[in-house]
Amino acid sequence: MKPVVRIENLSHHYGNTIAVDKISLDIPSGCMVGFIGPDGVGKSSVLALVCGVRKLQEGFIEVFDSNINLQSNRNAIGPRIAYMPQGLGKNLYMSLSVEENIDFFGRLFGQSKSERKARITELLASTGLTNFRDRPAGKLSGGMKQKLGLCCALIHDPELLILDEPTTGVDPLSRRQFWELVERIRQRREGMSVIIATAYMEEAEHFDWLVAMDEGKILSTGTPKELLLKTKTTNLDEAFIALLPEEKRQGHEILHIAPRKAQKEETKAIIAKGLTMRFGNFTAVENVSFSIKRGEIFGFLGSNGCGKTTTMKMLTGLLTPTSGESWLFEQATDAQDIQTRNQVGYMTQSFSLYTELTVYQNLILHARLFHIPKEKIKARVNEMIERFNLQHYQYILTADLPLGIRQRLSLAVAVIHYPKILILDEPTSGVDPISRDRFWELLIDLSRNDGVTIFVSTHFMNEGERCDRISLMHEGRVLASDTPQALTKQRNKETLEEAFIEYLEEAGGTKKEKNTEPIELEFEKSKMPNRFFSPLRLFGYSYRETLELLRDPIRLMFALLGTILLMLTLGYGITMDVEDLRFAVLDRDQTPQSRDYIQNLSGSRYFLEQEAIKTQYELDQRMRSGELSVALEIPSGFGRSLKQGREVEIGVWIDGAMPFNAETIKGYMGGMHYDYLVNLTRQTMGYTPKLSAANIEMRYRYNQDFKSIYAMVPAVIPMLLVFIPSILMALSIVREKELGSITNFYATPVTRFEFLLGKQLPYIVISMIGFFGLLLFAIFLFGVPLKGSLSSLILGALLFVTTTTGMGLLMSAFAKTQIAAIAGTAIVTLLPTISFSGLKDPVSSLEGVGALIGHIFPATFFINISRGVFSKALEFKDLTNDFIGLIAAVIVITVLSAIALKKQEM
Repeated sequence: MKPVVRIENLSHHYGNTIAVDKISLDIPSGCMVGFIGPDGVGKSSVLALVCGVRKLQEGFIEVFDSNINLQSNRNAIGPRIAYMPQGLGKNLYMSLSVEENIDFFGRLFGQSKSERKARITELLASTGLTNFRDRPAGKLSGGMKQKLGLCCALIHDPELLILDEPTTGVDPLSRRQFWELVERIRQRREGMSVIIATAYMEEAEHFDWLVAMDEGKILSTGTPKELLLKTKTTNLDEAFIALLPEEKRQGHEILHIAPRKAQKEETKAIIAKGLTMRFGNFTAVENVSFSIKRGEIFGFLGSNGCGKTTTMKMLTGLLTPTSGESWLFEQATDAQDIQTRNQVGYMTQSFSLYTELTVYQNLILHARLFHIPKEKIKARVNEMIERFNLQHYQYILTADLPLGIRQRLSLAVAVIHYPKILILDEPTSGVDPISRDRFWELLIDLSRNDGVTIFVSTHFMNEGERCDRISLMHEGRVLASDTPQALTKQRNKETLEEAFIEYLEEAGGTKKEKNTEPIELEFEKSKMPNRFFSPLRLFGYSYRETLELLRDPIRLMFALLGTILLMLTLGYGITMDVEDLRFAVLDRDQTPQSRDYIQNLSGSRYFLEQEAIKTQYELDQRMRSGELSVALEIPSGFGRSLKQGREVEIGVWIDGAMPFNAETIKGYMGGMHYDYLVNLTRQTMGYTPKLSAANIEMRYRYNQDFKSIYAMVPAVIPMLLVFIPSILMALSIVREKELGSITNFYATPVTRFEFLLGKQLPYIVISMIGFFGLLLFAIFLFGVPLKGSLSSLILGALLFVTTTTGMGLLMSAFAKTQIAAIAGTAIVTLLPTISFSGLKDPVSSLEGVGALIGHIFPATFFINISRGVFSKALEFKDLTNDFIGLIAAVIVITVLSAIALKKQEM
C-alpha cells in the first residue's frame, strides 16, 4: 500500500532545542496511525510539519506524493488535509455559536450556502450537537468542544485528518465517544487516513499502527500487538518503557505501593463542607464535601474545567468560597492565617518556578520565603537535592531542565518548609512513564514515612488507582468518593475508567449517544474557488470578525466611543490660544493715570485682573505659586511724569516657565502698552500721530477670529484615527496568535490578502463610524465651521483609516503578544503624527530625517485634507496630491503587511 506520508531525514529545532532529530518514516494510508510518547518528544512538531502549518527546516516530507515544502504543492493538497491543533477548542472561536464556527470553516473552503447548511446538519447529527447548535463554543464542555473542533475539521471532506492530542484533559466518557465518532466517520468515508498524537496509552491500543517517540527520535513502529510482542509486555505503558534507551530505564522498577497503616486515632487533615464557587453567573464548584485523613493519598479525578483546581485554591486560601467552609487540621481555612498556610505545600498545574534561576537558587529562594532559619537553609536544601535526586542538575537553569526533572524540583520546593499537607494540581501531566513512576515513589515515601497528607488531582485513571481514596468530579460536583477498588466494585466493572464512565452517564453530564445513523447529504458540491483570491473566504473572515466584535461589548464600546471620548479631552486640551491671563498690579502711584493704565489691560479679553498686590514679597509669592501669569509694578510718580512728558518705566514680570506662552504674553503687553499710549495722545492732543510714512494693514485670510481650536480640532481628528484603529487592528491578529486560532489561517486555503483584508474590513467600518462622530463633535460641539467639500473629507477619511488599520496589520506581523502590539503600534503611529505631520509645526519647517518622515507619513496627507476642508474651503481638485499620497500609502502598507505575514509558523 502506498504511504500517505513519506518522511526522510526530518529535523526540527527551536533555538538550541532539538525537537525532531533526523527521522525517516513511511506512514501507511487508510488507517489510524498514532504517535505516542510524553510531552516534548516531537509528536506535535511532526504533525504540524506534515500538514504544512510549520515551516520545514531540514529534511523531506511528501504528502499525497507531493513535496510539502513547495508552496504550490501545499496550496494544491491543502484542501485534502484537515488539522486539529493541540488544546481544548484551540481552533474554535469562543464567542461564536456551534453552527457559526462550522459555517466559518465552510466559507474558508469555498462552500455555497446550501452546501454548508447540509453539511452542518449532517455533522451536528453525527456528533450529537444538534440541540446545541446555537450555544457559544465557550460554554461547551471539554468533550463537546473537541467534537465541535472535529466538525470544523471535517466540513470539507478531507482525505487526511491530523489530530494533535484531541482528548487530553477530556473526561473518560467524552473521550470514548470521541473515538467512536471518528470510527463512524472513517467507516462512512472509505479510505480516510487519520494521524493522531496522544499521551494516553490505553486509547493508543485501539489504533491500527503506532510510532513511539522519545527526544525527537523514533523508538519503534508497528501495530500495538507487534510492539507488545517485541517488548514482551502486557500493555503499552510497559512497552514504551521497554523501548526507551537503557540509560533511561536504568534503576526503574515496577512501582510498589505499600498499604497505608490505619491509625488508632484517625485525625482529619482536610475537611470540606458544601464548598461552592461562582464567577458571575458561572458555577465552577457546587456543594463539594469530603474529608481526607492524615497521611492519606487522596485523588481528585476529573476532566479539565470540572472544578478540581478551583477546589484546591479554596482549600489553600487562594480563593474565598462563595459559600461553604473548609478546615485544615481542625483550623478554619483563612487566607490571612499565615501559620495555617505554612503547613501546606502547593504545587500548581503549570510550572511556576523561576526559569532564570538554577535548581539550587530556586531551593534557596523558597527556603528564605518560608522563613526557614538561616543556619538551617543550606542543610535543608542539600537534603532536598539528595532526596529528590537533583545532584546532577543543581547548577542548571530550570528553563533547560527536562519536564520530569522540573516536576521533581517543583515537588522539592513544595515540601522544603516541612508541610503537613501537600496539594498537587495535575503534577504529572505530560511526563513520561518512568518519570511519572519516580514522582509517585516520592509521593508514597512522603505519605508513608513522613506522614504527609497528599491531595492530588489528575485525569489519568491509572494514577487514580494508586491513591488510597479518590473523588470522581464532573462539572463542579463530586459524583462519588471511596477507594478505587470499592468504586469499581460498586459498578461491577473491571476498571476504574469503566466505573467512572457509568457514573458520568448516570449523572447526565454527558449523555450516551445512541443515534448514530448517517444522514444522506443532498446538495451540489461547490467547486473549489480560485486559489489566489476568493471573496467568499475574504468575507468569511470579515463576517466572523464582525460577530466577535459585536459580542465583545467592552472592545466594541472602546472601538466606537474611544475616539469620541479622546476628542473631548484633546479638543479642549490642545490649544495654542493664550487668553484669560491672570494679572495683578503693585500700584505705588495710586493716581487716575495709573488706574487708567490698569483699566486698559483688564478690559481686554486676554487678561483677567486679580486682587491688587501690596508688597514686593507678595508679588514674588503669587508669581511663584502660579496664581499670576503677569505682575505689573507701577512706580510712584507715574501720573505726574506722564503729565510732564517725562520718560517713565513700568515693571512687567512674566511667568517664563512656558516659553511659547511667555513670548505671546510679551507681545500682548507690548500691544496693550502701545494702545494705551495712542489713546492717551489722542485724548491729550486731539489726534493720532503717524509714526511712519507707511502703515501695515494685516488681515487673516483663513481663521479670521484667530482661534487655535479651528486649527487644532481638524488636526486632532487624524491623530485619533491613526491611534485607536491601528491598535484595534493589531490586537485583532496578535490575539489570534496568543489564542492559537491563527492556525486556521495556516491550515486552510485562505491567502494572505484574504486574511488581512477580511479582518481589516470591520475595523474600517467601525473607524468610519468613529470618524462621523468626530465630525459631528467638531461642527456642533466645538463650533468649527466646515467650509469645503464634505465628500472630499469623507473620501480622505476612508483612505486614511484604511491606511491606519493597515499599519496595525503591519505591526501585528512582528508582535507576538498583545502588550507588545499596543506599545509598538502606539510608538510607530503617534510619535510621527505629533512630531512630523504638521500637527503643530509646518512640515516645511522640518529638516533632515524629520522632514523625510513628514513628507511620506500618511497622517501628513490627511491633516492637510482635514484642515483644508474645514478652514480653507478646499475641494478635491485642490487636494489631489494628498489623495495620491494616501492611495500610495494604502497600497504600500497592504503589500508590506502581506509580505511580512507568514503562511506558516516559523
